[in-house]
Order: sequence, then C-alpha cells, then structure tokens
Amino acid sequence: MTTLPTRYCSTHEAIATITSGQRIYVGGGSGVPLPLLEALAERAGELRDVEIVHILTAGSDPTAAPALRRSFRHNALFVGPNLRESVQAGRADFTPIFLSEAPRLFQSGVLPLDVALIQVSPPDDHGFCSLGVEVGCTLPAARAAKTVIAEINTQMPRTLGDSFLHISHIDTWVETNRPLAETAQGSITEVAAQIGAHIADRIPDGATLQLGIGAIPNAVLRALKNKRHLGIHTELFSDGVIDLVESGVIDGEAKSIHTGKIVAGFVLGTRRLFDWIDNNAMVELHPTDYVNDPAIIARNTRMVAINAAIQVDLSGQVCADSIGSRIYSGAGGQVDFIRGAARAHGGLPIIALPATARKGAVSRIAPTLTLGAGVVTSRYDVHTIVTEYGVAELHGKTLTQRAHALIAIAHPRFRDELSWAARKLGL
Repeated sequence: MTTLPTRYCSTHEAIATITSGQRIYVGGGSGVPLPLLEALAERAGELRDVEIVHILTAGSDPTAAPALRRSFRHNALFVGPNLRESVQAGRADFTPIFLSEAPRLFQSGVLPLDVALIQVSPPDDHGFCSLGVEVGCTLPAARAAKTVIAEINTQMPRTLGDSFLHISHIDTWVETNRPLAETAQGSITEVAAQIGAHIADRIPDGATLQLGIGAIPNAVLRALKNKRHLGIHTELFSDGVIDLVESGVIDGEAKSIHTGKIVAGFVLGTRRLFDWIDNNAMVELHPTDYVNDPAIIARNTRMVAINAAIQVDLSGQVCADSIGSRIYSGAGGQVDFIRGAARAHGGLPIIALPATARKGAVSRIAPTLTLGAGVVTSRYDVHTIVTEYGVAELHGKTLTQRAHALIAIAHPRFRDELSWAARKLGL
C-alpha cells in the first residue's frame, strides 16, 4: 500500500498560491471543483487578470460573475449555458478548437498552464486517483500544468481506462463529500422522436455509435430497442445508454476496437449515471486526443456519428457553434467524428436538426447561412442531413442535387421560398 504524502489543506489554503496574471485550467462537465472556485472567487479583491480556461462546465461558476471581470477572464474552448451571455457580451473569450486538438494546446505550450484545478476520486491502495466523470481534457491539462490542486471528493465515481492521476502528481488537495452537479435529460419532443426514428432506421445491427446528450440523442436511443450488438465510442454519453445496456442492445461485442467496452471522454447526466459508471469494467474513459482522433474513430467498423446543427444552407454548409455572429457553443467533437465516421468501413456521418426554430417561425434550412455564422462542418465533409421530414443524402451530389434534397426535408411552409431562393442563387 502506498504511503501518501501529507498535502491536505483547507480550500482557502489551497488557493492561496494562485497569483495575478496566471492561467488556470478548471476541470469540466460535472467534474468542476466548485469549492476551489468558490475560494478563488473570494480572493477576487487581491487578484487581477487571472485567465480561466475550460471546456463545458456544469452548474454555476462564481468566478464568472460580471462584478469580478477585472479579476478573472474566462477563456472557453466550448461555451456552455453558464458562460454564454458573458462570451456574447465580451466579458469572456472563446477559443475555436476541435476537441481532439484541445489537449495539444496545453502539451505544446500554445496555452501553457500555471495551475490545474481538478476534481478526483479518493486514491486507491496504490495512490491512483480517477478523474471520474471528466477525463477528456482535464487529465491532459493536469499532466501539463505546473501546479495541480485537487478536490478529492468521496462521491466522485472511479472510472476506468486512461483516467488516472497518481497522488504524487497532485501538489495540494482538499477533501470533500458532496454530490456532483447533475444535468437533466429533458423530455423527448414529437419532433425529436421523428428525427430519432429516421436515424434509427439507418443504424444496422453491430454499429458503433457516437451521440451526446439532449432530446435527439435520447430519441435515437429510445428507437434502438430492437437492434442488436451495438457499441459506443463517443466524446460523451448520458443516462440513456444505461437502459440499452441492461436490455442487451448495447454490448459492444461487434466493435472492432475496444471490443465489449463503452469508450468516452466524459459523461454528463444524473446520479444514476454516476453510480452506474463507478468501477464499471464495461466503461473506459480516455483523453479526447485519443477518443476524438479521427484515425481512431475510423477504426470502428459501421461507425455512426450523430451530431446537431443550428443551421444548414442549401449547399450543405453546417453552422453548429453560433447564431449569426453570436457564439452559442463550439465545434466540440462534431468534425472529429464526422470525418472519422466518413472514413470508417460502413460508416455513417449524420447531422440532425429540427426543420424550424423560434416555434416554427424560422427555417433552419436556409438559402445561405446567416451573416457571421460559423461553418463547423464544411460542405465537403457533410454526408447526411436529417430533419423530422426525412433524410437528405448529400455526399457525392451536385449543388443542384443538394438543394433539391435539402428543400425536400425543410418544413413544407418554407419549401416554395427556398426553391425561389435556390433559383436566384443559380442552384
């Protein structure tokens, strides 16, 4: 049994070494070390220009309060609900990056890290702490940072895979026993159910799936009850996977790599999910430079990638990170998995979106993208677009054929308008 060094202290003592001008990485998802952030926020009066880097974080963040903007400047690599208004108002920054490339920012020194604030499970008998629910970018950040300060939470599940950091690599820690932030699953709308049914019809037995959290991924999962030997290789998954594992639909037996395993970078969900992944040998979490590497993804035969969009134009360009010029989220792993699935044997890259927004007032399929909208998946990468009105196959199709296919899956109320616009654009 490993003899552990004594570097335990209070949250205020742990944060005391942070100084003005430093760059700090904060663990993402439900792995946010909230007590450390609260202690950091209390030091706002004595700190200036501290940069806080992170991916999507769950729950509230006390350091993001507008009144503390002189002390803390957030730099999000993916924008979540708790930082969206700050980014759009200019109080916080956004760095566009593919999730597969984010760890390299820290490792290469493009974004050198002074401190990593992380949350981990208690160490095992050999001194290894698991990063638990968020391994993806947090473990690479912890390995690259000059100083690591950890919250060791007895309620953090111990996940397996490349998910461990030895206690000797943690400079200071605090001990807690508190529930992790949960993410509600949300209800499946009629539109999401229709989209899910279209997608499920195209998924063969033995496929490996990438999907996230939300109404459409949940609808897809619900529509897969009659499939067999499905697998999971995804940047994140949520509670919806559990029922399909317990019913035998997801067993990973047909996977060509990591056979029998669910592979992911992080999880978002409820306490049920956190309890289920704890010491579950079926689940492996790995850093995103592995999970999201298109070359690794492509090794999965029958790889099905399902990703969301905000808007698609008639040539097939996909905006998934902004509403016009206002940043809404980020690229995440969309392009990583679209490209990986496209190169996989029997792969199927899918972009799914409701046909309309603003309660039916706006068509999400548009003649051109809104001014300032970001192209996340290019017209050259896109293969398949799905709405509640059907499936548009775009790969290998001309611009004219693409326009026809996309108009056919737009809301019927907008089809004449889109046809007129397509003619005007020479499509």
